[in-house]
Amino acid sequence: MAQANPLSPDSWQYRALNAVNPGLSYLADALIALAAQGHPVVAGSADLQYSNGLHRFAQAYPDRYVQFGISEQNMVSAAAGLATTGMMPFVATFASFLGLLCCEQIRMDVAYTGLPVRLIGHHTGISLGFYGTSHHATEDISTMRALAGLTVVSPADGPQLASAIKASVDWPQPIYFRIGRGRDPQVYEDGAPFEFGRAMVHSHGSDLNIIACGITVHAALAAAAQLGAEGWSVGVIDMATIKPLDREAVLAAAGRSSALMTVEEHNVLGGLGSAVAEVLADAGCGVRLRRHGIYDQYSLIAPPATLYAHYRLDAAGIGEVARELLKA
Repeated sequence: MAQANPLSPDSWQYRALNAVNPGLSYLADALIALAAQGHPVVAGSADLQYSNGLHRFAQAYPDRYVQFGISEQNMVSAAAGLATTGMMPFVATFASFLGLLCCEQIRMDVAYTGLPVRLIGHHTGISLGFYGTSHHATEDISTMRALAGLTVVSPADGPQLASAIKASVDWPQPIYFRIGRGRDPQVYEDGAPFEFGRAMVHSHGSDLNIIACGITVHAALAAAAQLGAEGWSVGVIDMATIKPLDREAVLAAAGRSSALMTVEEHNVLGGLGSAVAEVLADAGCGVRLRRHGIYDQYSLIAPPATLYAHYRLDAAGIGEVARELLKA
């Protein structure tokens, strides 16, 4: 019996798996585009190049790709070393490993030194479903935004990720990108503009403004549309950059609505909701705020769609939580 070539994209059904994760193609394609433009891009992964799509970059630029194996902490430190030589390193692995396991290396080797390393934490939140608690990343926003000098970005979809990666060329600080599993519904068109530290305001609401990030943006937009059909005035803000947070967008939303609601695929402690609460408290703004996400617990083990529904992070669930706030 012929053995499968482990270097082939056909091995372990990689081609089939990638076909249903189209959002992750944007990661490699954006890096390929930057390299083609002459930027000193290098990429690396911890034995997950097929899970995050970086095998596409490796095929295009084999001399610029490093396979680190299951050695995530070493990968981060090596990326810092590459940055000292003038290279532009992008390294990727599961968010649960990158944002939590590698916290010390990110703090000391990347953030403390201010090196322009781009960290890609993929399959974040509860998107790994059956892999369980060890692979669920519901604390990485709070961990990463506490590190001085580290920018934290949670794109809503592949096109926004690609735009953010291209915009990072001129961004001086290291960045932690928090992305999904590549099956996320598309919110933006290809080439959509992106600016670090600037929220994308989709609509204004006088009853409620929902501030979301990552995969919850699409669900928040759908929930707002349904609430609008019921007679409520609900706006949606995509807070893709969680640090530095767009304070002006938060305060403007607070000034024109009766309540705010944050939505995130993350623990409600320390994440987007906490960041928004800090802005409101610092400004002395007394608007009602509901922080919605994972309520300080370890998430269950189930298919991702089932988990989103269970934690009310899908459109129906967000709408239900919003009605509770509106009717309070």
